[in-house]
Amino acid sequence: MTDKTILPTPTPLSIAVLMGGTSSERSVSLSSGRAVMEALKRAGHHVHAIDAGPDITATIEALKACKPDAVFNALHGPGGEDGAIQGVLEWLGLPYTHSGILASAIAMNKASTRMALQAAGLPVAEGCLITPDELKERAPLPAPYVLKPVAEGSSVGVHILHEDDAAKRHAIAGSWTFGPQILAERFIPGRELTVAVLGDEALAVTEILTPESGGFYDFAAKYQANGSRHVIPAPLPADITDQALTLARRAHQALGCRGASRTDYRYDGDKGELVILEVNTQPGMTATSLLPEQAAARGVSYPLLCHWLVMDALGRAEPLSLHPVPQPEPADGP
Repeated sequence: MTDKTILPTPTPLSIAVLMGGTSSERSVSLSSGRAVMEALKRAGHHVHAIDAGPDITATIEALKACKPDAVFNALHGPGGEDGAIQGVLEWLGLPYTHSGILASAIAMNKASTRMALQAAGLPVAEGCLITPDELKERAPLPAPYVLKPVAEGSSVGVHILHEDDAAKRHAIAGSWTFGPQILAERFIPGRELTVAVLGDEALAVTEILTPESGGFYDFAAKYQANGSRHVIPAPLPADITDQALTLARRAHQALGCRGASRTDYRYDGDKGELVILEVNTQPGMTATSLLPEQAAARGVSYPLLCHWLVMDALGRAEPLSLHPVPQPEPADGP
């Protein structure tokens, strides 16, 4: 049933929803795509599902066949959020949601993201790029440190080494399948925070709690039922809340993001240190995703969020009427 509060005009749009893909996040993308499709249907639009598989020619032909007014990009991971599919859509002359080629390529590459954020004066953890062979030979940083792929999402391939364990380094290096380089970063103890940006508005601060104290927000925690708990707004000192909101907006602008993005942090309350981990240009749109939760906290329903992203892609989005940023409970300590 069409939600008349979402689609104020009587003219529905034809929208292709790109989903699936070939990355390790294919299942997540399919979940995002299905949810987006239902939301856009509720908003009154005509929706076409396109599973972007390994044959790019088939994807192009499917897009040409449905002749959409706009494309909702619900792809995650390499090929979907690294500028590749964005280049195809630019070539086809199709408006699409989320960031363009350059911002997508920079944000997908964690090393490039670090450089862009540092150039903008934003806080990132100390780190370096190494090869698997170099990892076998020596520890890249004083422990504890984190090893992560340069261009994967959803915490795929991430390892935390709390002490210098040569055997573990050898095992990780020997089984590394995520490209010729590894990003090593100083491990930041503390709390996992995230802020979504919609347009140029930072929405809210969410704290992500995993079932076990000190748990790692890995792929399972992100997407499995009861894998994590989201606290919105995060109970933080007021100045840290303001800082997180400001940094997310600045990161969105520094990378040239469009539509929606999400900036992830670690917050060490003992030191009062807030550090950016990464900027996601294709935030998840599943039932447990953070962007829809934060939008809802600002009074934006899920169908309206999806509709707004499409209208933003078309350059026709009107300013959203957002509720005030939720105020967290006062928190003086870490």
